[in-house]
Amino acid sequence: MENKGLPLLEMKGISKDFFGNQVLSDINFTLYPGEILGLVGENGAGKSTLMKILFGMEEIHATGGYGGDILIDGEKVVFKSSEDALKAGIGMVHQEFSLLPEFTVAENILFNREPEKYSVVSELFGKRLNTIDRKELQRRALKAIEKLGVSLDENKYIKDLPVGHKQFTEIARELSKEDDGKAGESGIRLLVLDEPTAVLSEHEAEALLKAMKMLSKAGIAIIFISHRLHEIIDVCDSIMVMRDGLIIKQVDAKDADVAKIASWMVGRTVSTERIERGKDVREDKDILKVSHLKVNMPGEMVKDVSFTVKKGEIFGIGGLAGQGKIGIPNGIMGLYGAKGEVEFDGAAVKLNAPRVPLDASMAFVSEDRRGVGLLLDESLEWNIAFSAMQIQNKFLKKIGFVKFRDNEAIKKVTEDYIAQLEIRCTSSRQKAKELSGGNQQKVCLAKAFALEPKLLFVSEPTRGIDIGAKALVLKALRNYNEQFGTTIVMVSSELEELRSICDRIAIVQDGMINGILDASTPSEEFGLLMVGDVKKGGGK
Repeated sequence: MENKGLPLLEMKGISKDFFGNQVLSDINFTLYPGEILGLVGENGAGKSTLMKILFGMEEIHATGGYGGDILIDGEKVVFKSSEDALKAGIGMVHQEFSLLPEFTVAENILFNREPEKYSVVSELFGKRLNTIDRKELQRRALKAIEKLGVSLDENKYIKDLPVGHKQFTEIARELSKEDDGKAGESGIRLLVLDEPTAVLSEHEAEALLKAMKMLSKAGIAIIFISHRLHEIIDVCDSIMVMRDGLIIKQVDAKDADVAKIASWMVGRTVSTERIERGKDVREDKDILKVSHLKVNMPGEMVKDVSFTVKKGEIFGIGGLAGQGKIGIPNGIMGLYGAKGEVEFDGAAVKLNAPRVPLDASMAFVSEDRRGVGLLLDESLEWNIAFSAMQIQNKFLKKIGFVKFRDNEAIKKVTEDYIAQLEIRCTSSRQKAKELSGGNQQKVCLAKAFALEPKLLFVSEPTRGIDIGAKALVLKALRNYNEQFGTTIVMVSSELEELRSICDRIAIVQDGMINGILDASTPSEEFGLLMVGDVKKGGGK
């Protein structure tokens, strides 16, 4: 679009770090009234942090603030709270709904801002005796709904609405704020929509995109965050691609296509080198068969997942956040409710029974190392040996009918893994909670290695650790696979890490396997699978 006059929003030199970890560096962009900007990037690229800065959220101020300047209408502003951003005409609709199910659409739109009706009694005894002006509430709710140009019954209860109408209610709530003085004299001027179509049907998504265009024509600028790249191209005027806390590309939407954007998204400023096999332990034998798996894990949608893993293979599972990849191992290992069929080494594995896969010689390094993976107040020795002691009776001495811990054996295996994985600690008796995140992750690996499993699930094994530790963790997985012939299924949000170590990679999209490709396939093809492009591979 052709932009004229003063920019509505300018973000100049924006930077942010969390306790020394740089997540945004020198972010610069400009947004004009009525412009729709598409903001895209992989999970962890920095999109959400940038929007939290724009919206003045407490999380930013509580962690040292940010660098750079925000300008509205050419004037520098400092939003100390989301209320400040709202007064400047900035509204934000988050991915998670914050609606009251037992209230109507109108009541949710005006919640905590209900128009009041004065009476003689309230004049005498104070405004707390005011009643809600139902007629005015209906009028203002309808006015906001009309701006969206959608069909939405203001008298329906939220609990009775389809997901799409709940999303429209969230947006209408932001648009309604211009009538009550809480968004400044000019009302909402900039709307941030964070993955608004992720939970919508195709028909509902089309209605929302149409509504966005109407708002744009009315002069409201929109920042549209989405992984559905075809929608970004269809509705946006310009596109900004973020990666590793940087803006990689800013282009007009007419100059982009899905393949280009996917390539910009998944590229890396520093490529991860492939860790080649020194010894091929793969066999032409299926060791794990997963059929029609469904998992009930909050934040994950595993709808119907089927795949097969060969013995000795390192099999990768990738995809965007919330699409289901993390739910797969959690469901198979019994941490969350699951349905479907799992066969391991020729035998059926009972679901929803955590001990069963462990007894079958399967192990799991969880993505939640502090909540699930570690005994934080215990020593490294106890952390590494405990599971093997409980499940396999390892590291125990037996005198008659009495079993004792074999402290020498526990100390030796712990010191072996400390050396092998280069765990930085004061001694094998140091408490796990005193280690850095990267070293805690190495302890989780050592704990799983001590079980000597036939199959090892590892979920987000390098999340939150530095690049040096990442390389060591990946190399340790490769070495363990080659030394013991252990089959590994690795789940990760980092595509390049999967490509560096895996033989094949399955991409999960919308709760199903959208394709399985050889790890040597160009990253652009994986990117297309991640954002829901046509299937490139089968689920087997």
